[in-house]
Amino acid sequence: MKILVIGMGRSLRPGGDGGPVGRPGTTERDSEPNSSLIRTYRSYASPGTEIDSGTPDPYPGPVPDPGTGGTDRHLRYYMSVPAIVQKTVWAEQNGYDAVLQSNNFEHGVEASRLAVRIPVLGLCRTTMHLAATFAGRIGVTVPLDGYYVLARNLLESYGLMPFVSDIRSLGFDDVPAPDQVDAMRPIMLERTAEVMRGLVKETHAECIVPLGGAVIPSILDPADLQREVGVPVMNPRAVGVRTAEMCVQLGITQSPLTYTPAEMFSYDD
Repeated sequence: MKILVIGMGRSLRPGGDGGPVGRPGTTERDSEPNSSLIRTYRSYASPGTEIDSGTPDPYPGPVPDPGTGGTDRHLRYYMSVPAIVQKTVWAEQNGYDAVLQSNNFEHGVEASRLAVRIPVLGLCRTTMHLAATFAGRIGVTVPLDGYYVLARNLLESYGLMPFVSDIRSLGFDDVPAPDQVDAMRPIMLERTAEVMRGLVKETHAECIVPLGGAVIPSILDPADLQREVGVPVMNPRAVGVRTAEMCVQLGITQSPLTYTPAEMFSYDD
């Protein structure tokens, strides 16, 4: 079984060509800059499952301003959707059995499902449905204030808000640089556990779904938070990998009635 994890499309820097990474025929291997990320996904996979990562082609979209706490990324998400669809089509044509979109806010999932017949999964929706299997009220966290609206709009579009006790930001200014992670981890753990305990005590959340993989699980382990908070804290990456495996093994993919295949793509090429 082969699963491709697709990251976010990269916008072109002014005067640049985007570089060689992310062309349609490429995936990132262990020597690439995001190798530690893909090794994390691989650690959740069952024996025999092959997982690669693929970055969509650079696109002529806006370059994010890191000083706006996440709100700058709203337009960037939408601008990158065609590149994500293109990479998903490439995955199907090159023998991958399923696609996971790594960004928790799933801006390319719906469009990509119209372009291929292999299962395409987003980590937010997949994890929320699993959480709703085991809890009636789900607390949701986002790492930056600017992600609150993205999360709310996404959950409303999926009809999942009746399960949500509240959405709360962890209030971080940004994700720390790699050389700052070890020093910042205890502070981030304390702050995150405090927010999650508030969701449990004040909104009666029975389970927590943390969105924003750059913080959880990249920096903070959901198992550590679960011990601190006392309710299940989901790991969207692990849930995504195992759900993709299940879909492939059971022959499950998106319905052709919900996602009518687009005529613009040839599946025989």
